[in-house]
Amino acid sequence: MRKLPRSKSCFVCGVANPAGLALQFHDDGTRVTARFRFRADHVGFAETVHGGLISTVLDEVMVWVCGVRTGQFAYCAELTVRFMQPVRPGEDVLVTAELVLNRRGRLFEARAELSDTAGRAHAMATGKYLPIPATVVEGMLDDFVQDPRPVLAGGAGAI
Repeated sequence: MRKLPRSKSCFVCGVANPAGLALQFHDDGTRVTARFRFRADHVGFAETVHGGLISTVLDEVMVWVCGVRTGQFAYCAELTVRFMQPVRPGEDVLVTAELVLNRRGRLFEARAELSDTAGRAHAMATGKYLPIPATVVEGMLDDFVQDPRPVLAGGAGAI
């Protein structure tokens, strides 16, 4: 499992965002994953993590799997989330994603799951992603703690 680069400001993976989750994503060659815990201040209803935050994490892991499998960062064009059971703050969870389809570098489809340590799915998502133009990506690179280009270069031969 290789660690993926982190940004400074991103709400999900940023290391310098005091309000953020500071997740560390890993790539195993097929899937992108992260283990973490939501905090008590991430609740919507009492003792239940807000669904918008769960959706945000599912989106982020799919962005990363698109990046490492295709060699291109991408914006979310469509996100569908299915919630199966509540996530409790402080509970250890695992988020995973895999690339499902690369439509000739023009549209990427991914799926993700957030589960507990027993493997029970709490939420699942599918998403469609549009590649970010290279000129825009160049401007984003300064926000990374480590240069993400070596990770992205490894994805050029994906599905």
